[in-house]
Amino acid sequence: MAEAAGCRELLGRLGVRLVWYDSLGAKSACVAVRGVLIDPGAAAMQPSYPLPEAEKRRLRREAVRRVLEASSAAEAVVVTHYHYDHHLRPGDPDAGPATPYDRARLLVLKSPAAYINESQWGRARELVEALLRRRGLDPRDYLEEPGGEEYPDPVDGLRTALSRSFGDYEPRRRELLRRGREWFRRLSSEWARRPRFRERVDLPGGARLVLSDTYAFEASGVRVRLLGPHFHGVEYDRTGWVVPVLIEVGGSRVLYTSDLMGPIIEDYAEEVVRLRPRILLADGPPTYLYPYMLNRVNLMRAVENMVYILESCRGLELVIYDHHLLRERRWRERVAPVLEASRRTGVPVLTAAECLGSRPLVDQL
Repeated sequence: MAEAAGCRELLGRLGVRLVWYDSLGAKSACVAVRGVLIDPGAAAMQPSYPLPEAEKRRLRREAVRRVLEASSAAEAVVVTHYHYDHHLRPGDPDAGPATPYDRARLLVLKSPAAYINESQWGRARELVEALLRRRGLDPRDYLEEPGGEEYPDPVDGLRTALSRSFGDYEPRRRELLRRGREWFRRLSSEWARRPRFRERVDLPGGARLVLSDTYAFEASGVRVRLLGPHFHGVEYDRTGWVVPVLIEVGGSRVLYTSDLMGPIIEDYAEEVVRLRPRILLADGPPTYLYPYMLNRVNLMRAVENMVYILESCRGLELVIYDHHLLRERRWRERVAPVLEASRRTGVPVLTAAECLGSRPLVDQL
C-alpha cells in the first residue's frame, strides 16, 4: 500500500496519468503526461483471457471512454505504432463520432513509410487518410513518390545482442537471424518503391501532422523525443517496429518503452540505463504466448534485462510493469526474478492497477 501511495504521489507530481493498461482488463498502454497523450488505443482481451466475451467487450468500451476523456485535454498526441491497442481508428463503434485526435494541435505518428511491416503499413495508411479527410483534406494531395532512400539493417547496430551465445539454441537463433535478414531486405525494397505521405502536413486551424520515427517537440511544458524505430520484441520480429518515447517534465525523465516486450533485446536494456529515467513505463514480456510464440530463451532474456535495468539504472524510482505481461494468471511466476530484484534494489515494480490502488484484474479471476 505504501508503494502504491508513493507511486501515485510521484506520478501526480510529474503530471503522469496512467489512462488505461492491461491490468485493468482491456489491452492498452495509454499514458498522458500533462497535455501529451501517448498511444490512445484499446482492444479487447484475447480468447484465452479468463473472462466472458461480453465482459471483455464491456471493459474495452470503458477503456475507450477513458482514452477519449484523456484526449479532451491533449495538446499533442503521439502514436508509437499501428496496433489497435495503441491507436483508435476513426469510426470506431465504441467511440461514436469522436476520435482521440480531434482537439490536439500536434499529431505525431510513427512513420508509415519505413520500418513497418505489411499489416501496419495498411493500418497506418488507413489512419492517416482518415485524419486528413476529417480535417477536410484530400489524402491524394499529400502523397509523394519515393526518393531512392536506403534503409540500414537495424540488427547491425545490436552489438550486445549479437555478441551473446545461447548454448544449444544458438544454431537455431543464427538460422532465424539469417531468415530475418532476408525478410528485412524484401520489406525494405518495398518501402523504397512505394509512394508515401508527406512527413509534415499543416492542418486547418493551425494544427500539424508529423509522420516520423525521430522527432522532438515541446507541449504543455513537456519536452518529448521519439527515439527511432525499435523491434517489437526479438530481432527481426515480424510484428514490426515501435518508437519509444522519452519525456522530460519538471526536471525528470519518463521513458515510455512502447512494445519492446521486456525489453527482450539487450541493447535496448542498455539504452534504458543510459537514458536514466526516473520513471520507466515498460510493457514486459508477453508471457501469455509462452511457450509457443515466446520461447524460454527469449523469456529469460526479457527477465534478465529488466533485472539488469533495476540493478544498473541510476536515479530510477519507479517501474510500471504492465501491458503484455498482464494477460494471463501466471505472470508473477514467469517474471519472479524481476519482482525479487525490485525488493532487493528498493525500486518499486508495480502494475498500473496496483499504482491506482487495486489488484490487477487477472489476479482476481
